[in-house]
Amino acid sequence: MVKEKSKKQKGRQKTTKRIGSLGYPVGDFLIRVKNAALAYNKEIEVDKTKYIEAVAKVLKEEGFVDEVKVSGEKLKVRLAYQKKEPVMLGLKLISKPGLRIYSDVKAIENRKGPSVLIISTPRGVVSTRRALKLRVGGEVIAKIW
Repeated sequence: MVKEKSKKQKGRQKTTKRIGSLGYPVGDFLIRVKNAALAYNKEIEVDKTKYIEAVAKVLKEEGFVDEVKVSGEKLKVRLAYQKKEPVMLGLKLISKPGLRIYSDVKAIENRKGPSVLIISTPRGVVSTRRALKLRVGGEVIAKIW
C-alpha cells in the first residue's frame, strides 16, 4: 500500500544550503590550506575574519604560505612551494569545538620533533617559536609539519 503525499508535502521542495565549517571557521580554513597543498593548488580564497587572518599571518611567518592578501571580505592565500613540492606536508587539528586543548610553556618546551604548533595566546595567535620567546601558553589550534 502506497501512501499519498499530503497537500502540504506536495508543494514543498528540498533546498540544500552549503554550510562550510559548522561553527569552526579556523579549522575549515586550515583544512582547506592542507587540501590545497596536497592537490598542488597555488592559491585559495576564504571568507575573512580577524582570527583566520591572524592564523594565516602565522603560517606566512613560518614559511608555509608565501602571501596573504586581503581583498574586501575575502582573504587570498598563496601557498609556498619548494622545488615544485608544497612546504606544508601535513596538518592536524588539535583543538576542536567539542574539546579544547590547552598547553603551558613547559609543555611546549618539552615537545620534540620538527612540527610547528599554532597557539592562540592572550598575546594573539602565535607559532611555537614565538610562544617560547614570549613565555606564554594557550589553546593549541593545530600541528603542522
